[in-house]
Amino acid sequence: MRILVFTRTAGYRHESIPDGIRAFTALGEEHGFAVDATEEAGALAGPLDGYGAVVFLSTSGEVLTPEARSGLMAYCAAGGGFMGVHSAACTEEEWPFFGGLLGARFVRHPRLQPGTVVVEDADHPATRHLPGRWPLTDEWYDFDVSPRGAVRVLASADEASYEGGGMGRDHPLAWCHTHAGARVFYTALGHSPEAYADPDHRAHLLGGLQSVLRR
Repeated sequence: MRILVFTRTAGYRHESIPDGIRAFTALGEEHGFAVDATEEAGALAGPLDGYGAVVFLSTSGEVLTPEARSGLMAYCAAGGGFMGVHSAACTEEEWPFFGGLLGARFVRHPRLQPGTVVVEDADHPATRHLPGRWPLTDEWYDFDVSPRGAVRVLASADEASYEGGGMGRDHPLAWCHTHAGARVFYTALGHSPEAYADPDHRAHLLGGLQSVLRR
């Protein structure tokens, strides 16, 4: 089994991207999958049938060629698995298909600070290992809409636990759904390099990945 980790950026570039690649590579060594990491849009233009999942790891901006868009759409339609991490939600903002694939779009975040993640659904590989309230430091993304009702919300932000939240009481941070034939998992967490050394965060990523892997 192989996964494709795509990390191209045309906007803000997170310094944690190399840490994320190392984390996925280590998880693959532990759990029996190989990782191809790339910045090249052309990697998405060709046949993707050999990949169990495609992961957009902290991508940003308009990063896909028309051919890469077509390749990703074809992969989804064929029952592929897609996973978005952190700033994947501020990627391809001019492409409606990608917004539907993710489920919501990033709009802003307050300063990096400690806060609390509330696990809403502990019956999922990405969250079943977590405590009901998970304290950590992150950017606490706000989105253009709450995707609740269209997706299965797994975890949300407790805005009372930090300053500057903009979504109120309904603030999903991690969710899964099926879109255009693909199984999809998204997590807003993962801004800092330190996150990818955190065993709980790594298990969160692994569970999300395992939930979308092409069968």
